Amino acid sequence: MIVKVCGMRDPENIRNIEQTGIDWMGFIFYPASLRYVPKRPEYLPKKVKRVGVFVNESMKEILSITDLFQLDYIQLHGHESPDFCRMLETRGLRTIKAFPIATAEDFQATVPYSGCCTYFLFDTKTPAHGGSGQKFDWGLLDSYRGNTPFLLSGGIGVEDTEKLKTINNKHLIGFDINSRFESTPGLKQVDTVRKFVEQIKKH
Repeated sequence: MIVKVCGMRDPENIRNIEQTGIDWMGFIFYPASLRYVPKRPEYLPKKVKRVGVFVNESMKEILSITDLFQLDYIQLHGHESPDFCRMLETRGLRTIKAFPIATAEDFQATVPYSGCCTYFLFDTKTPAHGGSGQKFDWGLLDSYRGNTPFLLSGGIGVEDTEKLKTINNKHLIGFDINSRFESTPGLKQVDTVRKFVEQIKKH
């Protein structure tokens, strides 16, 4: 299972979280976010994949930031179209399209994106673009009928590891964690992240 820690900013915290055994690290390039990254930190991870999180950003700006941060994945949380995702993919960029989930019907929104994205991400539906720290009913994942692999996000905490391991969906590839592991926005608790990684990867 992939473990992605999102909302990173602080150079020393980035360095320490990189050593916890995570697989991906996310950087948010959405100015309205409390975890917005306005400039390149003094340190960026070398051992894990770098994910850039964008909301309704222009292609030009995404490509510019991707080059500056040497991003491995582009995570889209806005109203980006299937064609927009496809254009990024044709440029050799791997995309993760986020979908807000509250009911089984919400998975219908993924259908036009099939074949346009590398992965999907299912997050809790809120008035904002994610980052609520709230869970949705994970039982709804049984209603997903697509073939695109996905990550699960939304209010995941270290206390959820055993329940997460009971999710039986062959397309689930990992978990995206953030606010429940913070001491302040953008600053993650290293020991708590390490404990989550150890428990979720334990067979």
